[in-house]
Order: sequence, then structure tokens, then C-alpha cells
Amino acid sequence: MEFVDYYKILELDKNATQADIKKAYRKLARKYHPDLNPNDTTMKKKFQQINEANEVLSDPEKRKKFDKYGKDWQHGAEYENANRQHSGGGGGFTQGNRGQGGFSNEEDFSDFFESMFGGGGSPFGGSRSNVRYKGQDLNAELKLDIKDVYKTQKQTLTINGKQIRLTIPAGVENGQTIKISGHGGEGRNNGPNGDLYITFLISNSTRFRREGNNLYTTAELDIYTAVLGGEVMVETFDGKVKLNVPPETQNGTKIKLKGKGFPVYKQEGMFGDLYITYQIKIPTKLSEKEKELFKELSKLHKHEK
Repeated sequence: MEFVDYYKILELDKNATQADIKKAYRKLARKYHPDLNPNDTTMKKKFQQINEANEVLSDPEKRKKFDKYGKDWQHGAEYENANRQHSGGGGGFTQGNRGQGGFSNEEDFSDFFESMFGGGGSPFGGSRSNVRYKGQDLNAELKLDIKDVYKTQKQTLTINGKQIRLTIPAGVENGQTIKISGHGGEGRNNGPNGDLYITFLISNSTRFRREGNNLYTTAELDIYTAVLGGEVMVETFDGKVKLNVPPETQNGTKIKLKGKGFPVYKQEGMFGDLYITYQIKIPTKLSEKEKELFKELSKLHKHEK
């Protein structure tokens, strides 16, 4: 029976934190999930290995035992068996949390796992029939446009044949993941259901660039307004506003409209800022009269200098 290196399976080193383990598990489970790789037995086996590795490393007690014995697990088994016989106690764990993983049947555990952590008369533990296991966590993606997350909205999603009513708070960011507790796979032996993790993939069909809660855009100024000053209508995310332009405004001038950016996630009434960069539009197709006037202005400007 071969030693199984759970750290290697999750592509981690032995100094990995619980947060590292959780992140690695979600990434790999999503990549090798059977729903994404139907009829691929290799992927299914890999998925089971990932779940088994997470079962051990996400549980502090199991991880401690694994780190203690590792490749020398057979000697560890003999030692603990002798220890139990000496103390007269029974081995094994009677209840626990499955961490992030989930298994559909007994065969999902490798022989190495069975021997090291229990089941089938192993020297490390007894029957697992009374163990309460958390159901498998599920991962899903939801594609939205940036305009869809400017205001809080509700959507109904169908996950594994079940409809879930979801409130999407304004301000959700691209790549952000939220957890919906209890909407994952069903638990075993009256264990709790797993959780559902939804990752938002947000596209942008607008002329605004978003960075966190701030928005960035450009606005054109004709040369006359830029030189003489005046008023200009500019687009914000939720409508137009009129701005005063001071005389002699330079190309590339940036202004900030406070509170006209994107809503702050889960902070009702809070918004970022909107930054506008002025781009001065040079007139084209000038008439001869206009060209003459510009020449006169040029001569006058040089003379005043």
C-alpha cells in the first residue's frame, strides 16, 4: 500500500496555513469537478484524491497525525495499536466535520486513508457508521454586466435542479466569491449540508473604467470652451450632469466628482468617486475665414509675449 502525500495532491508545502489549504482545495476541486469533466474517470479519480487530501489537511487532528507519521504511517499504526491495547481503550473518531470535501460512498477513500484514519478494522480507528459528515461544497459562476451590480438586485438561480433565491448586493466586484451556507451537497449521517460558493464574472459594456469603488472616464471639450470657459454636459454612471469649465482649461485636466462613482459593497448609500479627464477636440474642416481668424489670434498671442 503506497503512502499518499496529501500536500503534494493539493500542491502545497507543509507550512501551508488553513487559508492556503482552503484556497487550494477550492481551486483544484473546481478544476477537476466531475460536472465539468463528465465521463472522464481520470478526472473523477483526481477529484476524489483532492477531496481526501482536504479531508485530512483541513482537520487539525487528522493533519497532526499525518504530519507525525507521514511516510512512516505503518510504524505509527503499530505504535497506536499497542497504545490502545495497553490502555484498554477503543480507537477511532466517532464524529467530525468533513471540512470542505465530501464523498459519495465508502470506496472514495484510498486504502492508505482507511489504514491511517479508520474504518474496516484498521488499527487506527473503528467503524465510521456513526460519523456525521458535512456535504460537499459546490462552486458556481454567475456572469453579469457592470450595470447589473450598480444596484442591489435579486435573482433566482438553478443549482443541481434546485432553485435558489439570491440577493446580489450592489458593488460586487469581478472575481468576488460569496458563500451561501447550506446550499451545497447533502450531508451524510445527518451531517450538515455543504455550502455553495458563487464567483461573479463581471463584464463591462460601458465607457467607464472601474477600480474598486472609483470610476474613470473622459469628456470632450471643444477648443472654444477650453479657452474661454463655459459649461459642458458630461455622462456619469446614473445620468448626465452639468459642469462649469474654467477659462484656459488644459488638455488632460482631471476633475473629481465626489460620490459619483460605484456603490460600496454592503454599505448602503456609500459611493466612490468619479474621475473625469478632459480631452480637447481640435476643430477640423475649417473655413478660410476661420483659418484667417486663427492666424490673427496666433500673431496677437506672439506679439503679447
